[in-house]
Amino acid sequence: MAPKPKPAPSQPPAPPPLEDLFTTLNKHIQASAFTNAVKLTDQILAIAPGDEDALRCKVVALIKDDRFDDAFSAIQSSKTLPEDFHFLKAYCLYKQNKLDEALQSLQKHERDDETMLLESQILYRLGKMDDCLDIYQKLQKSKIDLLEINSVAALVMAGRSSEVQGWLDSFRVKATSSFELAYNTACSLIQRNKYTDAELLLLSGRRIGQESLMEDNWPDEDIDNELSPIAVQLGYVQQLLGRKQDAMEAYVDMIKRDMADESSIAVAVNNLVSLKGPKDVSDSLKKLDRLKEKEAQSFRLAQGLDLKLSAKEREAIYANRVLLLLHANRIDQARELISALPDMFPESVVPVLLQAALLVRENKAGRAEEVLAQFAGKFPEKSQVLYLARAQVAAAAGHPHIAADSLTKIPDIQHMPATVATLVTLKERASDIEGASSVLDSATKWWSNAMTEDNKLNIIMQEAASFKLKHGREEEAAKLYEELVKNQGSMEALVGLITTVARLDVIKAELYEKQLKTLPGLKGIDVDSLERTSGVKRVEGPPQAGLTETNEEGKNKTKTKKKRKRKPRYPKGFNPANPGPPPDPERWLPKRERSTFRPKRKDKRAAQVRGSQGAVVREKHDGGASSNQSNPKSNQATTSKGATQSAASEQSKPSSSKPSSKSRKKSRN
Repeated sequence: MAPKPKPAPSQPPAPPPLEDLFTTLNKHIQASAFTNAVKLTDQILAIAPGDEDALRCKVVALIKDDRFDDAFSAIQSSKTLPEDFHFLKAYCLYKQNKLDEALQSLQKHERDDETMLLESQILYRLGKMDDCLDIYQKLQKSKIDLLEINSVAALVMAGRSSEVQGWLDSFRVKATSSFELAYNTACSLIQRNKYTDAELLLLSGRRIGQESLMEDNWPDEDIDNELSPIAVQLGYVQQLLGRKQDAMEAYVDMIKRDMADESSIAVAVNNLVSLKGPKDVSDSLKKLDRLKEKEAQSFRLAQGLDLKLSAKEREAIYANRVLLLLHANRIDQARELISALPDMFPESVVPVLLQAALLVRENKAGRAEEVLAQFAGKFPEKSQVLYLARAQVAAAAGHPHIAADSLTKIPDIQHMPATVATLVTLKERASDIEGASSVLDSATKWWSNAMTEDNKLNIIMQEAASFKLKHGREEEAAKLYEELVKNQGSMEALVGLITTVARLDVIKAELYEKQLKTLPGLKGIDVDSLERTSGVKRVEGPPQAGLTETNEEGKNKTKTKKKRKRKPRYPKGFNPANPGPPPDPERWLPKRERSTFRPKRKDKRAAQVRGSQGAVVREKHDGGASSNQSNPKSNQATTSKGATQSAASEQSKPSSSKPSSKSRKKSRN
């Protein structure tokens, strides 16, 4: 039989035309079906590998689908990048938090409004708020949505909250025009310590947001998610206003609802931990654990939080984590986390402060002082906080010289009364009286030349005069008191002047004494007769001393009050004339511990009745024989050897007051 011919190989179907594919791609994009759009662009690129439109649609679809890594890979796969691809590449790098590379890629793109807006967002993320605000100021003439919201946010982050109202006036908008703008403006009020106004504005912003989002038919869960930053900020304002219970309830409610806004939950957890403080440290650590990367062994914030939170917010979370670890005595974990913080926040002094706290916790105060001094030299613009921390550590460790030296290196606060008082106390502890006096002199000189409404010259001079009088510098103290009396005319300064001058010149002190106002009610008192009385005169001699002692004893006797005797209260029905027998003194003891206690005897006859009911009772000697046979020790007593052994055993046993049952059986036989 002839073999069957092999069928001819089938030809692959012809690809659809590109126009039809692009038409379908447009439908997918209009329907926001970005996953299908990416698959279709791959099909188009397989037919036409160099098609720029297909590659551009693929990159945009991947970005819309939040697949920034794939979008960046698709851009990198292209050999020749069109000019607009530099903008898309910069946006992908921005979303990947590669901010420096994003700026470099953006410089290759034409500088238009869209490019400037992305550049401002990158600068905002980098913390360069002044450069960011410069771009926003240039874009004011362009009608860009949400520009005023971003501008106010940048002003707050730059610490320029006082300029917010001016910017709002330049944009010709009110703070209540949108809930986002109300939120940012409330943040500026918080920065200016206007907490009550901030709370009212936040409540207005929440109401505006609920109304506007309900008009857009948002679901209730999405509305709560969108307004969650306002809820957290309201809790923060309540915490600042001292309403800690309300703030705690707001934070706990936010955490329990577990909203989709991870950044708001992270802020709520951090604020709740800071509000609780060192109480229940283990629970606070568990709450912070939900913010870390799940796969990481050590504490690292999740990648989504790392991108959404600002640098200050992330720094606060890490700092609270370290402090909780120190409170929990987990020194190794705290040391590991502190070592990673300088790389995360290279321009911050918080890692240095945490390192010093760790050293103090390890009883290495001297090393902590060295570390703080070293970094204060590296960061002179941020040295004030470091020197203050060094002064606190040194003062607590008993190093007044180092503490005073640290405070003197902060020129901005040298004249403040609190700083002056602290420096004087530290120098007194260090036995540097001359240095303490010079601190007071320099503060007096500064306030003498200061042109301020709230002048503290009188307070400083009063304390300086008191200090100099205390340390025997009466002339300098008198000059200060004289100046105070001339300038202020206070009675307190005049009293101090009289007290001081009386040590130097009594006649001059009497002249100043005439300036004192007479006390009301003293005109009718004869001072001379009062001095002649026995109560004021100083009596000398032993007889008079004895007399005064007897007088004092008599006065004490008259002063002591006689205690009133009260009749005793008896129980109902008790006759004190016939009280009856006295109560038993052992009535509170248990019965077994009383002297009259006698234990009950067991009935031995019950043990001898054995056998079934109706059995014949044997004779007495038979019963005794059976009992002897049943006891192996009594069988040994029938032989001489056994008798000696039993006697020896009885001699070796300790004696007791009660006879044993064995001795009773022998006595019966």
